[in-house]
Amino acid sequence: MKINTLPGIAWGVASLGLLSLPAAFADTLTRDNGAAVGDNQNSQTAGPGGPVMLQDVQLLQKLQRFDRERIPERVVHARGTGVKGEFTASSDISDLSKATVFKPGEHTPVFVRFSAVVHGNHSPETLRDPRGFATKFYTADGNWDLVGNNFPTFFIRDAIKFPDMVHAFKPDPRTNLDDDSRRFDFFSHVPEATRTLTELYSNEGTPASYRMMDGNGVHAYKLVNAKGEVHYVKFHWKSLQGIKNLDPVQVAKVQSTDYSHLTHDLVGAIQKGDFPKWDLYIQVLKPQDLATFEFDPLDATKIWPNVPERKIGQMVLNKNVDNFFQETEQVAMAPANVVPGIEPSEDRLLQGRVFAYADTQLYRIGTNGLSLPVNRPRVAVNNGNQDGAMNAGNSTSGVNYEPSRLQPRPADDAARYSQMPVSGSTQQAKIQREQNFKQAGDLYRSYTPKEQQDLINSFGESLATTDAQSKNIMLSYLYKADPAYGTGVTAVAKGDLAKVKQLAANLKD
Repeated sequence: MKINTLPGIAWGVASLGLLSLPAAFADTLTRDNGAAVGDNQNSQTAGPGGPVMLQDVQLLQKLQRFDRERIPERVVHARGTGVKGEFTASSDISDLSKATVFKPGEHTPVFVRFSAVVHGNHSPETLRDPRGFATKFYTADGNWDLVGNNFPTFFIRDAIKFPDMVHAFKPDPRTNLDDDSRRFDFFSHVPEATRTLTELYSNEGTPASYRMMDGNGVHAYKLVNAKGEVHYVKFHWKSLQGIKNLDPVQVAKVQSTDYSHLTHDLVGAIQKGDFPKWDLYIQVLKPQDLATFEFDPLDATKIWPNVPERKIGQMVLNKNVDNFFQETEQVAMAPANVVPGIEPSEDRLLQGRVFAYADTQLYRIGTNGLSLPVNRPRVAVNNGNQDGAMNAGNSTSGVNYEPSRLQPRPADDAARYSQMPVSGSTQQAKIQREQNFKQAGDLYRSYTPKEQQDLINSFGESLATTDAQSKNIMLSYLYKADPAYGTGVTAVAKGDLAKVKQLAANLKD
């Protein structure tokens, strides 16, 4: 029997004398209440031919616990692999942020969850998909979650479209079968997705290794220094193992032999002591720089071209999880988990994610999910929250409100949010500086001729079964991005090139 203790309740274990159990009893099978099990192979019955007895508490407990083993699967990012490590800050960016995690020489434990996005918990890792790259930093200021992807951009720029986008990517609700025509029916109305779709249908949509892919925060965030000055930043993890993807031929070969190739590769490398590393870089903009771009820099469908990157630290992943469910499955990543010195920007997609991700974790693992070992910060939590399912705390105070003279909980002025001037009227309107196609063309032209042809074939094959109207609209987006790109995909998808050119001529970049 193993005794698992949480901070604050170890006294109970010690006072009961359970820390010095005889070795023989320590291996005895027990029920959840600690009582020994006499027979775990045969149910108790009323005689040799009689019915099973309701009083067989071991049978009941085993079935009850088995019936409740599953928590709700993540709607997205269900298929994941978790590992542990450490981040070491290397550059002094106190001019940008007061967050302790960035103090040169600071060592911060991390938990990283790599994942697929669209498909379910037991789907093949060879499927074409963006890959989640989410990092929980257990900082001296509290937990900070940098929840991103291997792609630097996203498909949409407004969180109000997120449920629709996911529904379009998921299988048809009538048949539970994948259906490209549903996806492109949706994306034919979303031209801002062109760059990210280009990346998805390139070989970057099928990485060969979690170790050999970059990670991105995707969104712009705010860094705030001790003076209250604000800068906008984007975060970029650069793999020191290099980048390696699978082309369509390699995908078919790997899928026939190993549907967990990404997990096998990462877990196996760490088991052998081949610890993967990533350098963390930031791009920085001053608030006044935002108006100088031809597009909105807070648009999550865009990268920041020609903005230099600055290395600020390195992450090493050096330990696999001890229990997949308790750690990888129960880890609760959310962009809402920020610390003083790091804040969300006004990015419309990020603003929605700040709510949605934290709310999802409340639904999945409960009100007290952040007190689970994998989610618990390494600093003291003092919030006055109470009750809720699975509350393993050790609260002894009668003051669960604020303000109070009996037990003051003064706020920290240094942790106040930064100030931002606001004016005007509320509105519901799209952003004005869109530039939906230029970066998609730049990305296409950055690929080698073979990579371009792989992209053309993969994208064209998915578009082939789409209805003619949606197909030609999608093809016009690609043609607007780059005529050779659009022409190539049109041929594979058997689209109408004349119609595609006509539609593209009416698009505004």
